[in-house]
Amino acid sequence: MEKERAGIQSVEVGFALLDGLAQARAPLMLKEAAAAAGMSAAKAHRYLVSFQRLGLVTQDPRTSRYDLGPASLKLGLAALTRLDPVRLARERMPALLEALQHTVALAVWGNHGPTVVHWEESAQSVTANLRLGDVMPLLSSATGRCFAAYLPAELTQGMLNAEMQRAQQTGRTDLPLNQKDLRALLAEVRAHGTARVVDTLLPGIVAFCTPVFDSSGHLVMGITTLGSIATFDPAYGGAIDTALRATARQLSADLGHSPD
Repeated sequence: MEKERAGIQSVEVGFALLDGLAQARAPLMLKEAAAAAGMSAAKAHRYLVSFQRLGLVTQDPRTSRYDLGPASLKLGLAALTRLDPVRLARERMPALLEALQHTVALAVWGNHGPTVVHWEESAQSVTANLRLGDVMPLLSSATGRCFAAYLPAELTQGMLNAEMQRAQQTGRTDLPLNQKDLRALLAEVRAHGTARVVDTLLPGIVAFCTPVFDSSGHLVMGITTLGSIATFDPAYGGAIDTALRATARQLSADLGHSPD
């Protein structure tokens, strides 16, 4: 077992105050900040005085409330500029694949729509005929529905209209054919927090796609998993859906996203 490396305990203790201020939705009084960090007000005050000197914390002279300072903002922005969402997600894929035992993929928005940029097959791989660089349809794929639900309409409406027209021409009855049905479909995706297709894009295949957001609340990628309907749990709130959404939530948090 690797020996735990020595650190500076006072730094770790003091960070609890900064974390408490970061998690709060408004500036805190001394007593509130101390309670959030699990320490006495006297102890918290000493740390806050030092943090103020460093610019990590500010105190409003009118209300005496504490908030994060310009140095904290500078550190946070520097960290955000160094984040690579796809790299972070790829690092999590082996663990997700192990948990789900089904194929997983990552997609980002490209010039022509949702584009597959990473793909890992499970031992229960299915014949999906998908390749890196493939662009997924917006209406018939879980990946596409996820992007359609969370991207600004001006980016997707033209593609959606074209796909609905093709669906009408080919006699599809399992896809939205008008704006009312489209709005209902996308509302369902947002209500569940994930997109699902069952036997829609590929025969006998179920897929989920869950969104990942950045610090500004913008969709940066979708995490998709798919498998045979014979072995894949298709239920919202089921084991696969739950694990996938947990991974997406953690990635979003790591990218600075804070859900309302």
